[in-house]
Amino acid sequence: MEAALWYVLTGTRGGANRVRLLRAIDERPRNANQLAEDLELDYKTVRHHLDVLMDNGVVESSGDDYGAIYLPTPRARQHWETIETIMEQTDDT
Repeated sequence: MEAALWYVLTGTRGGANRVRLLRAIDERPRNANQLAEDLELDYKTVRHHLDVLMDNGVVESSGDDYGAIYLPTPRARQHWETIETIMEQTDDT
């Protein structure tokens, strides 16, 4: 899981936006539309990044498609120290 976290959050072009999404979701679970508004990102961009995070087991959705609320997975919570390390490093750049 740690290698996947480093890759998804730092090793690809969209890593910075995925870190922003993960921070926002950790603060308060929200749906894709709320995330797009709160982070001032395009809705389709948010959906793409959420899909990447879901495909890698970092976030999960609860509810129906459009109104689904996103939150970190239990597996991501087990590796939250790694996620915090990654977030700190992205703050330094």
